[in-house]
Amino acid sequence: MIIRKCIEEDIVQLSLLFDQYRVFYKKNSDIEGATFFLRTLILYNASTIFIAVNSSNIITGFVQLYPLYSSTRMKPLLLLNDLFVSPDYRGTGISKLLIEAVKKHCVEVSSCALILETAKNNIAANSLYKSTSFLLDEEHNYYEWAP
Repeated sequence: MIIRKCIEEDIVQLSLLFDQYRVFYKKNSDIEGATFFLRTLILYNASTIFIAVNSSNIITGFVQLYPLYSSTRMKPLLLLNDLFVSPDYRGTGISKLLIEAVKKHCVEVSSCALILETAKNNIAANSLYKSTSFLLDEEHNYYEWAP
């Protein structure tokens, strides 16, 4: 399994997997929208996406990072917003390989931290993040406002 940064030529194939990710989170399938969204992010360097590619050149998983900034630390901060592995490849260690790649990237770009959020009832994700040295912040509440 090869873990590498996504490039423009990967977008069409990645869009299919990204659509599966969105459907997992109860969104309607929209492959055309996914393709446009990912192409825009990559072309404008608005996110960094790492992909897992198998020996048949099939994208089996991805992780997407968004850049943020910490005012108190006065440094860049990365948000791990999306992590998904094709159901056919779960349990093979791809998630851990993707996380290790983004940790390395975090160091390379001098980010002060890598942050993420997952649902409390997402047992698999919570177990994964704990097993890859993420620390759970039980002190803060997460709030959202949407227009």
